Amino acid sequence: MPTTRTARIPFHYGWMIVIVGSLGIFACIGLARFALGMLLPSMGAELKLSYSQMGTISTTNFIGYLAGILVAASLVRRIGARVLTTLALLLSGGSMIAIGFTQNFYGITGLYILTGFGTALANIPIMGLLSAWFASHLRGKAAGFVVSGNGAAIVFAGLSVPWLNGLSPWSWRLSWLVLGVIVCLIGCLSLLVLRNRPQELGLEPAGALTQTTGQGPHQLSAKRSVPLKLIVHCGVLYAIFGFTFVSYATFIVTAMVRQYGLSQEVAGSFWSWVGFFSLFSGPLFGMLADRFSRPLALMAAFSVQTLAYVLVGLNLGSFALYLSIFCFGIVAWAVPSIMAALSGDYAGADKAVSMFSAITLFFAGGQVAGPYMAGRIAEQTGSFSGSFLLAASLTGIGLLLALVLPKPGGVRQG
Repeated sequence: MPTTRTARIPFHYGWMIVIVGSLGIFACIGLARFALGMLLPSMGAELKLSYSQMGTISTTNFIGYLAGILVAASLVRRIGARVLTTLALLLSGGSMIAIGFTQNFYGITGLYILTGFGTALANIPIMGLLSAWFASHLRGKAAGFVVSGNGAAIVFAGLSVPWLNGLSPWSWRLSWLVLGVIVCLIGCLSLLVLRNRPQELGLEPAGALTQTTGQGPHQLSAKRSVPLKLIVHCGVLYAIFGFTFVSYATFIVTAMVRQYGLSQEVAGSFWSWVGFFSLFSGPLFGMLADRFSRPLALMAAFSVQTLAYVLVGLNLGSFALYLSIFCFGIVAWAVPSIMAALSGDYAGADKAVSMFSAITLFFAGGQVAGPYMAGRIAEQTGSFSGSFLLAASLTGIGLLLALVLPKPGGVRQG
C-alpha cells in the first residue's frame, strides 16, 4: 500500500524530502563547492597557484554548473528528480575523489568542471521538488531548511579540512577524497528516500488541506505563464547574489590568512562560524518570506549582505571582520530559499523546475564572473578590499531591484 511507508513517521513525508534534500544540498553545494575556500590556501601553496589561477578553479566549477543548468529541466522530465539527483551526486563525488589524485592545475580545473556539472543536476531537482511537495504558504520555510544544508557543510569543512590537511603528507588531497566519498554516500541515500511527487505515496502536498485553494498569500491560478520580463528581473537578482556571495566565499579565508595574518586553523574556525550562523539564514528568511512577502525578505537579505561586504572591504580591523562574518552568515542562504519559493509561486508546481532553471542560468553567470573578477582585482591591487567593495555596490543595486519586484499575487498572467 502506498501509505505504509508514511505511516511509520509521525509527520508528513514532505519533511523527509526536506531532510534528504538538505543532505543533498550539503553534498552538492556545501561540500563540492564551498569547501573549496578552505582548501585553496594549501592547494595554492603546494601547486604554486596565483590569485588568478585560484579564481579560475572556482570559475571552471561554475562553467560546469552552467552547462548542467542548460539540461537539468529536460533531464528531470525524462528520468525524474529522484534518479537525476542520485546520478548527479555520484558524478560530483567521483570527480572530487579524482581531484585528490591530480597533480597539476589543468587536471584540477577539468575535473572541477564535472563537479560543477553534477552540482547543477542535483541542486535544481532538489529545489524543484519542494513546489510539488509543499503548498505555497510552506514553500519558503521548506526551502529555507533545505538550503541550510550548506551551512552545515561549511561548519563541517571548517572543522574537518584543517584536521585532515594535517593528518598525512597528502594534505589537501586527503580532504578531497573524504569529501568525495561523503557526497557519493548521500547520493545513494537520495535514491532510497526521495520521491518525485506526493501522489506516488498516496499523499497530497504538505499544507494542502489547510490552505484555501487560490486564496493563499502567494497563490496564483494553476495554469499560468510567467512574463519574460519577470524572469529576467528575478534572474538579475539571482546573478547579483551569485557574483557577490561566491566572491566572498571563495576568498574570505585566503584574505584572513594573507591580509589579516591569521593562521589557516584560525581562519578555518572563523569560516565554521559562518556556517553556524548560516544554519539559521534559510529558515529565518524563508519564514519571513512566507509571513510577509518575498520582495521584503529579499530587500532585508541584500541590505545585510551589503553591510557584510562593506565592513571587510574597508579594512576596519578585527571587530569589523568578525561583524562581517556574522552578517554574511546570517543571510547566507536567504536568497536561494526565496528564489525557490518564488519559482513555485510565479510558475506553479508543474513549471517550477523550468523557471528555477531559467533564473539559475543568471545565477551561474554571476558565479562564473564573480571569483574570476575578484581574483583579478586582488592580483592587480594586492588586496581583496576592492573585490569586496565591488560586491557591496552590486548588492546595493540588488536591494533596489527587489524593491520593485511584484508580489506573486499581483503578477499578470500571460
